[in-house]
Amino acid sequence: MPDRKILVVDDEPSIRKLLKMVFTTQGYGVSVAENAEQALQILENNAYPVMFFDVNLPGMNGIDLCQRAKTANPKAIIYAITGYTSDFELTRCREAGFDDYFTKPAAMADLLKAAEDGFEKNRRWESQ
Repeated sequence: MPDRKILVVDDEPSIRKLLKMVFTTQGYGVSVAENAEQALQILENNAYPVMFFDVNLPGMNGIDLCQRAKTANPKAIIYAITGYTSDFELTRCREAGFDDYFTKPAAMADLLKAAEDGFEKNRRWESQ
């Protein structure tokens, strides 16, 4: 079974803290980053089967971060979290490789289900 590690990238400290707490209480190992550059440093030395990225980050945005993370780990399941959506942004998210997206404020039950679904997809990939 793959590691149950999740990477959360969001520039809002309260969201990072909340997601870390929620995922940790469900038995996941959680790392957090406040921007894409910090996330890339974390990803240099660690593999995360499931990741949640804010789309609107300072500096490099979540869409560019997703593209780089997918290039390094094509099997990773990456979810977008965004404060607002437009057809253009959703299209860009899909093209970047996001597996799904959630609009803030997202229901914690939906994020937990997405995490478990992501790990299940990874298990299927690993068994092939």
